[in-house]
Amino acid sequence: MKILVCITHVPDTTSKIQFTENNTKFDKTGVQFIIGPYDDYALARAVELRDQSEGSLTVLNVGEAETEPTLRKALAIGADEAIRINGFPSDSLFVATQIAHYAKEGGYDLILMGRESIDFNGGMVHGMVAEMLGMPSVSPVMKLDLEGDVAKIAREIEGGKEYLEVKLPFVAGCQEPIAEWKIPNMRGIMSARSKPLNVVEPVSDEAATETVGYELPPAKGAVKLIDKDNVEELVNLLQNEAKIL
Repeated sequence: MKILVCITHVPDTTSKIQFTENNTKFDKTGVQFIIGPYDDYALARAVELRDQSEGSLTVLNVGEAETEPTLRKALAIGADEAIRINGFPSDSLFVATQIAHYAKEGGYDLILMGRESIDFNGGMVHGMVAEMLGMPSVSPVMKLDLEGDVAKIAREIEGGKEYLEVKLPFVAGCQEPIAEWKIPNMRGIMSARSKPLNVVEPVSDEAATETVGYELPPAKGAVKLIDKDNVEELVNLLQNEAKIL
């Protein structure tokens, strides 16, 4: 079995977010980058499935040279090889186009990625990739087991879970609790240094969208404490100031 896992290179969730150039570019100064948390779940399950099937596991990122340490971490976790498509991930369509073009040539049985990235939270790439490849797409996948060429899936829906069976190949957008995150051990870190990390040029450099600006959420206001017996004032503030009633 050939498995492809697509990962994002995103700021750590504890990073302080700032913008430069009149709020048109993200300021990377002092920011630590990580594998997208949802992608980490996909990678962890892919390692387990690869070990069960004695297949191969490729990890892919669309990004510039700065993302290579993130790919090396994925290799340390258990991927067999890494691919970096050398382009700035300008929007979902650009990223999906690169992934689909590479995956089509690779003939993968299973393509996993996070349900969304945690920087832009678009949640569109898995569906776009599947459409471009003519495959089914399922998201958000919480459980994934394989029986031959059939995947048994549990996914989250409003108010409960849905259980599906899908024939390979297909694309899945994953989330917890599909697997537990894997922490690289020393053996994995050492072996990652010698595993192949290949750079592929993008098939195009055109983006369908353009970012015109970013805006931070408003700062939190001061807390107002209302006497527990003063219900009238509380209702007045909720209605006229907070405007949530």
